[in-house]
Amino acid sequence: MRLFAAVLPPEAALAELREAVRPLRDDRLTWAAEAGWHFTLAFMGDVREEVLPELHARLARAAHRTGPFPLRLHGSGHFGDRALWVGAAGDLPAVRMLAERADAAARRAGVPMERHRRYTPHITLARGHGPGTRLHPYVEALAGFEGTPWPVDTLSLVRSHLPVSGVPHEHPRYETVGSWPLEG
Repeated sequence: MRLFAAVLPPEAALAELREAVRPLRDDRLTWAAEAGWHFTLAFMGDVREEVLPELHARLARAAHRTGPFPLRLHGSGHFGDRALWVGAAGDLPAVRMLAERADAAARRAGVPMERHRRYTPHITLARGHGPGTRLHPYVEALAGFEGTPWPVDTLSLVRSHLPVSGVPHEHPRYETVGSWPLEG
């Protein structure tokens, strides 16, 4: 099953983002489904069923060692001409530590992980339609966005169901398959 560890913002934070993004939506970008807005901490890809008990135990340990911390949606950015995103502000060292711990938990549970990179907390909002897509106007429009802080108090394990119908612009479906309170 295709899995990732995540922080799921509360509905109030997502509502603020929804209002900020609403006037920007157009057909020049492929917009991500709002139901899928999340901070991916560690993408695991396809995980074998027999690894799940150990993965759950190690993620629970990672959550137990991490205390709750404040976060808010903040600003915007892009990855080349591929993706528009909203970032985060607040206790960024804590969210990065949680991402490191989720990545380490997956590795120790036997999940082959991609090469490690510095974690940049972000929620992907839209994707460009190819080389030359101009994302700068969207980035500028969201640059001053400041969401209300909320306490991150849960580490979630999410399953991604990729589209299989062949319908153009169909979005993945996400299902939370595990969650652990931050207790550190």
